[in-house]
Amino acid sequence: MEKSENSKSERHGFGMKQEITPVLAQTYRSELVEKIKTNRYEWEIGRVRFRLAKEFGFCPGVDRAVDLAYETRAKFPEKRIFITNEIIHNPTVNRKLIEMGIRFLKGPYQGETGIEDIRKDDAVLIPAFGMTLEELKHLNEKGCLLVDTTCGSVIAVWKRVEQYARDGFTAVIHGKYDHEETRATCSRAGRYVVVWDKKEAECLCGYILRGGPREDFFGMFRDRSSEGFDPDRDLLRVGCANQTTMLSRESIEIANSIRNVMIAKYGEAELAKHFRHFDTICSSTQDRQDAVQKLLSEARPDFAVVIGGYNSSNTTHLLEICLTEGVKAYHVKDAGCFRSGEEIEHKPLGAQTPVLERGWLSEGKITVGITAGASTPDRLIEEVILKISQIANGA
Repeated sequence: MEKSENSKSERHGFGMKQEITPVLAQTYRSELVEKIKTNRYEWEIGRVRFRLAKEFGFCPGVDRAVDLAYETRAKFPEKRIFITNEIIHNPTVNRKLIEMGIRFLKGPYQGETGIEDIRKDDAVLIPAFGMTLEELKHLNEKGCLLVDTTCGSVIAVWKRVEQYARDGFTAVIHGKYDHEETRATCSRAGRYVVVWDKKEAECLCGYILRGGPREDFFGMFRDRSSEGFDPDRDLLRVGCANQTTMLSRESIEIANSIRNVMIAKYGEAELAKHFRHFDTICSSTQDRQDAVQKLLSEARPDFAVVIGGYNSSNTTHLLEICLTEGVKAYHVKDAGCFRSGEEIEHKPLGAQTPVLERGWLSEGKITVGITAGASTPDRLIEEVILKISQIANGA
């Protein structure tokens, strides 16, 4: 982590693992989920058969971030502790931090204290998504203790775009521009442009190949490109990267489309001078995407339930995979979304807010596919399974 002479930082914990392990187990672990894993990821109760994807829920990076937050509180019970934004995109986990007395400087859980109010004797947690260089510089100048939970996969992306910048390449980042991780990556990239989907990639490729009215380019990318961006200058040499939680298939397709247009413009022999690409999708994200794909192909469920925060990018992409495969699927944040056998709250793909839907539960025997985003603890998965069982079996 970049730091100044004043900064004090910690990435490896405070030796409090023994103290926090029982609390974490009680709060986030699930005996039922462990039981289902040992039973070939299946559990049948009454008229419902649950089938779990073989990779789901907390990833190593999330585990580490949560562990560090709990260790910090255990190590400094009297110290003011803050976190710059959501530690991960899961409301249950973030509310637990608030209950522990950890206060948020930004985001949906922001309290009265801002980053400008931080004192030298405070501790500040950096979330798993990381933070921008500008914010980091500000905190370094405060001289407070920084506890850095940034995921190693995110740091790997930063190193990649920093190398692009040193070599004179513009970073084309596949991601959501207002996502914390993508903003942190942009701050380290020098020249950059953020592409959300294949439609935007087509626009970018068209400009690379043919040029065009600059106002058309900036009509799409003005708020998602670096200050002073000049498409006629800055799209001559590009390197692809991505937000680590994006849909892998789409990231590869976008990179390939840019590669092909560079070949069309400059020729295969000159490609290395104009294009670079390294897959920066997190391996845990990839594993979860592959696992839900396999779950759907092995034995098609009547419907799938995707559990995770509504603002979780990797959870949304698991939903997208289900729908692409033609399987009815519901993205829910927790067990409370299952209101009754008639009514469910869920967030449709592409929607800004959740909706209430009726008639989600059919009669007779049903098979339910279960997966969860990388920020979802096993305890929440257990609660969802038990709630569906209770409703379906009239318990």
